[in-house]
Amino acid sequence: MTEIRSTTPGLYPLPDWAKDDLSDLKGHQKNDLISGDETGEIADAYDRARTEVVGRQLEAGLDLIVEGQLRWDDMLAHPLCVHDNVETRGIVRYYDNNNFYREPVVRGDLTPDGDVTAELDAASEVSQAVLPGPYSLAELATDEYYGDGTAFLDAIAEFLAAEVDAFPVVETLFLLEPSLVTDAPADGEDERVSEAIDTVAAAADADVVVHTYWGSIPEKPYAHLMDADIDAVGFDFVSDHEGSLYNIQEYGTKDDVALGVVDGQNTLVESPEEIAERIEWVESQLPVAEFDTIYATSNTELFYLPTNKAEAKLDALAAAPAEVPR
Repeated sequence: MTEIRSTTPGLYPLPDWAKDDLSDLKGHQKNDLISGDETGEIADAYDRARTEVVGRQLEAGLDLIVEGQLRWDDMLAHPLCVHDNVETRGIVRYYDNNNFYREPVVRGDLTPDGDVTAELDAASEVSQAVLPGPYSLAELATDEYYGDGTAFLDAIAEFLAAEVDAFPVVETLFLLEPSLVTDAPADGEDERVSEAIDTVAAAADADVVVHTYWGSIPEKPYAHLMDADIDAVGFDFVSDHEGSLYNIQEYGTKDDVALGVVDGQNTLVESPEEIAERIEWVESQLPVAEFDTIYATSNTELFYLPTNKAEAKLDALAAAPAEVPR
């Protein structure tokens, strides 16, 4: 029987109190703005917020708990923006929405720095790690060191793999790869992207889900992604249910699957019954007998939402698996 596990792709909104406190603290410590080496009151505020966000997931009853990535002001670009050999420059639009990040410009070796590992170590209840996938991270960055697109992608993949290798024990790793949809790799590059994802996945002692969103992956890159040694692909059934379904029907998918069935950008809160109906609908459209595991998740990160709406969606996601007929 298929196991349905409720989870999220992480990147939660800061609790309201933390937005105010951290804004005031950073205003007085301008040189410490998300340096990756926060100390004193700023570090204490993030620790308190992390504890609150993890506790709220446990209260909701989610099957897999994420650290929350509350320090990731630069969103998926964060692991590079805090690196010593990366210079952050001007503000860049984050994909096609009203969020922005500082452009990370790589100017030296991407040696492992343990930033994300330290976050996981600080939250012992976490059972799911979150990272940008190598392709999306490379697309968000500018290379002024490696000098070649292939070498740069390889370096990003090795950097992420070294981070993953140092992780504490987790059950699942979500690699977030929206660029596979929004800026799909060209012929030839799509195979290299699959190999880069393999590099990161091979370092993980956990089930690896490559989660894509803001649409569906074009056919050829999807076919190459299926060659990667990963446990599941994540599909955005909010933004493009027809394209996502087509890829699965035409090319198959892994034995496990992640279904983005909750809108991570809309404040309208889905009921557990609505979420269950979406999961049941996807299952009914597929030729496979059943998946081993379905990860029921929001389609995108949750940082777009007000805190109260994000928390309400956690409650609905956690309750939904019990509503799916079995």
